[in-house]
Amino acid sequence: MPNSPSLTFRPLHLFLLAAIACAAAIVGAGPAMAGADELDGEAYVPGEVIVQYEGETIPETIEIPVAANVEAVAENLEDEPGIKHATPNYIARISAWLPNDRGTNPAGAGPVAGWRDKQWNFLPCLSLCRPGASNGRQSLGGINTVSAWHHLRTAGRPGGAGVKVAVLDTGVAYRNYGTGFRRNPDLRAKTFLPGYDFVAKDRIPLDRNGHGTHVTATISQATDNRRGMTGIAYGAKIIPVRVMDTYGFGTTANIIKGIRWATNQGARVISMSINFECGLQIPPLEEALTFAHRKGVVLVGSTGNKGGVTCPSLPATSPRVIGVGGSTESGCVANYTFRSAAVDIAAPGGGATSTGCPTRTGNRPIMQVAMVGSDPTWFGIEKGWKGTSMAAAHVAGGAAMVIASDALNQGKGPRQVRERLLRTARLPDYVAGDPASGFGAGILDVGRATNPDVKVD
Repeated sequence: MPNSPSLTFRPLHLFLLAAIACAAAIVGAGPAMAGADELDGEAYVPGEVIVQYEGETIPETIEIPVAANVEAVAENLEDEPGIKHATPNYIARISAWLPNDRGTNPAGAGPVAGWRDKQWNFLPCLSLCRPGASNGRQSLGGINTVSAWHHLRTAGRPGGAGVKVAVLDTGVAYRNYGTGFRRNPDLRAKTFLPGYDFVAKDRIPLDRNGHGTHVTATISQATDNRRGMTGIAYGAKIIPVRVMDTYGFGTTANIIKGIRWATNQGARVISMSINFECGLQIPPLEEALTFAHRKGVVLVGSTGNKGGVTCPSLPATSPRVIGVGGSTESGCVANYTFRSAAVDIAAPGGGATSTGCPTRTGNRPIMQVAMVGSDPTWFGIEKGWKGTSMAAAHVAGGAAMVIASDALNQGKGPRQVRERLLRTARLPDYVAGDPASGFGAGILDVGRATNPDVKVD
């Protein structure tokens, strides 16, 4: 069993208590205390400040009076000796756009390799991108997992076998538990390593939302098992880390703990389909990301969706993180994704294309066997998942495949993996030279990224 990630208690110094009391008295009342699942509309957790002491790497969450203004308390504390950082316990949100309509495909047998009729995102581009090439099953927006699977079988590591991927999200439907939770029938039990739930503070990070299960399915859905759908890095080992609650909200403190804990469990990739508010600077979060990066972890984050936030945001905007935007079946940027230089790479997020797209081949979502209606006992092929969350999952799976492949022979650290993914991406001609196109380096191409015969500068 993994070690408990709980922090050692350290009492506040008297000067800290004085600073808090001063801020409470001078600034006046803040918002009322919110429960763990009542964070909607809040920018940070009322009544909590994250404090990082000089000489220590892990910050502490400090409770303050409800009457205190959290931002003023944090600002006052940063001026005190011995305090490196003090910040509100900001709240992140999952990065998926879920429309109201819900539907599943009827259960039943299908044709051999029938996944290709739904998973356009995994197909190659073929003649749609290169005139004269094959006209088989193809998609303008596909990432060519078919070729990547071949390259990894040749390398002796099918599906990215053994690469540890931590999914920091709402949890995963990875096991049966009591009468209220069932394992996703298209996720293999042996895929999962021990995880942790930083919301409930236990070792059973089960999903109550559905978001984390869908993200995990994109990365590692069981493949070649005569049922359901396929996953990009189906041979990877998943470490489920629950840092987001039932409603898709998560605190800075839990996300920092999750990053550090997953790193210490040996994760090679961390997938973070979550976003904070636009423009926030959170030094303890940046330090946790730097810690993971230096330990050899490839960090992947969704850049966010219009309507959820107003610009690309943390964790994706950290220089240590691969920031992912959403592309569509038509091979264009999606209408919910940001046209920004902060996007490093694009990957399938599904949904409608933005204006200016020269082709219109379809607007389908990202389909996986996932939870239906946020019910942890009901699974089917959902048609409602679209967003940069789904896009980030593709890049996380792609990173695991590159690590497992023979394509890198000069090291497989986060810098090398990042450069391989970006330099093998497919950038549409009509946006070449536009740093704020929303594509970044282009659309993920795992077929090229894992091909040892493809050389990049």
